[in-house]
Amino acid sequence: MAQFYLGDIVRLKKPHPCGSYEWEVMRTGMDFRIKCLTCSHQVMLSRVDFEKRVKKIIKSNAPPEK
Repeated sequence: MAQFYLGDIVRLKKPHPCGSYEWEVMRTGMDFRIKCLTCSHQVMLSRVDFEKRVKKIIKSNAPPEK
């Protein structure tokens, strides 16, 4: 199971109707809010649905390790 952080940029398996595959993580927890980087549309998804749809993490915003 991958770790997701606020501000991560992820690539989904299917494109948004505007044509973009890239989304920014705006909220994490049991539900995820993601924002399309092309048209700024925001979507809420359950954690299970979000993890199924993510193809890869393009830019991680993970805190630095000590």
